[in-house]
Amino acid sequence: MELEYLKRVTRRYFFRECWTGLGTVALTALLNEDLFSESVDPMAPKKPHFAAKAKRVVFLNMSGGPSQLDLFDYKPKLIEFHGKPLPRSVIGDQPLDYVKAEKPLRGTERKFRKYGQCGMEVSELLPNIASCADDIALIRSVTTDHFNHGPAELFLNTGSIRAGRPSMGGWVTYGLGSEAKGLPGFVVLHSTTRGTNPGILGGPSCWSNGFLPSSYQGAVLRNVGEPVLFVSNPPGIDRNTQGETVTAINNFNKRRLEVTGDPEIATRIAALETAYQMQIAAPEACDISREPKPILEMYGCSPGQMSFANNCLLARRLIERGVRFINVYHKGWDHHGASSDTDLVSNLPQICLDVDRASAALVKDLKQRGLLEDTLVVWGGEFGRTPMGESPKANNPTEFMGRDHHIDAFSVWMAGGGIKGGQTFGETDEFGYHVVRDRTHVHDLQATILHLLGLDHKKLTFRFQGREFRLTDVAGEVVQKLLA
Repeated sequence: MELEYLKRVTRRYFFRECWTGLGTVALTALLNEDLFSESVDPMAPKKPHFAAKAKRVVFLNMSGGPSQLDLFDYKPKLIEFHGKPLPRSVIGDQPLDYVKAEKPLRGTERKFRKYGQCGMEVSELLPNIASCADDIALIRSVTTDHFNHGPAELFLNTGSIRAGRPSMGGWVTYGLGSEAKGLPGFVVLHSTTRGTNPGILGGPSCWSNGFLPSSYQGAVLRNVGEPVLFVSNPPGIDRNTQGETVTAINNFNKRRLEVTGDPEIATRIAALETAYQMQIAAPEACDISREPKPILEMYGCSPGQMSFANNCLLARRLIERGVRFINVYHKGWDHHGASSDTDLVSNLPQICLDVDRASAALVKDLKQRGLLEDTLVVWGGEFGRTPMGESPKANNPTEFMGRDHHIDAFSVWMAGGGIKGGQTFGETDEFGYHVVRDRTHVHDLQATILHLLGLDHKKLTFRFQGREFRLTDVAGEVVQKLLA
């Protein structure tokens, strides 16, 4: 009897005698009709981890690194020390990879004043954004880890400097799906100030799905012509024929999906159905000329042209149609001062003119439509600029006409979607070099955005190559003081 009892409790005996039962349990799980139910529509709306304040995000991404010292972070001491070297006590023993400590300080020539009931200090270059002071939270204490544009843009958008990681929009649509009908859940829009290629240095990896299923890839909408290439049927193919073709192909795909359960087949099915619906939905959504004249004037739009204003208005139209995440990139903020196209004297006012009116119009338009309450608007670049001036050409007649890259302190603002407006959060030292209060790392910013959407950044994970990945890697804390 004792021998029989020992047999019953040993692991080897259990597996030898009960393999049939274990196999039955495994097969039952594999044949569960609900096992692949989510794969049928990868973009179907999903419940958040907890009650959300925001339903969607518009990230106004200022590619190149706006100069916070000329726009958002006024430093009288910097003006007082203009032309003098930065005191060594500020830097101490900090190793400098990019910033050159011997360069003279540059005080801003821009006037600052206080706006709104909150008394937020903002530069004269951004009067329209400043008029929204009571609705925005200005964060003056953001930091990042990388000082080159491409890696820093990747870090801001994906949480990593390595290409191949999912972007923030990919993570959000993976976690929440989308409510858009006939439109992608994650959309990317581009513009530029200088009339050059509007693409950013971080490239398409900034809106990639990475190792997530390809449904969560960002869809780039074009500025001119058809919003999506080949959205119209070719000659000789009408809508009925196209519909029959999509149905036939998807019937074969669905049969294959039943056999393999491969999520990429589900992605292909959803992509074909979305593309078919987009033939009607996309041209209608992207036609901003349908908007009333006062709205076009409010944003400063010129329908049919590439502009940040057009993209901001288009972003509002897209979120009204259920799009979950929109990246609006505007290139041209890299102000080293090598020429009049990259300086703080003539080019900075021009690029501010291009984005100021439309950025504020988006916030105000959302508010008047009752959408700002559950739409999070984020405005900022991949890093900031140094307190020291930069004049790359020795014979340049304009002294200190630019600024170099700076990762230790820069400014970002947020509005709507559960953000406590009318506050200036964080503080830098008297030269604007270091954060001295409420340091907010890029991972903290990402964690806070996900939190406002009802997503726990530590639980929103995907298993790949033997480990769980997340947007914030192994860092990031929600910035509670920013929340309403």
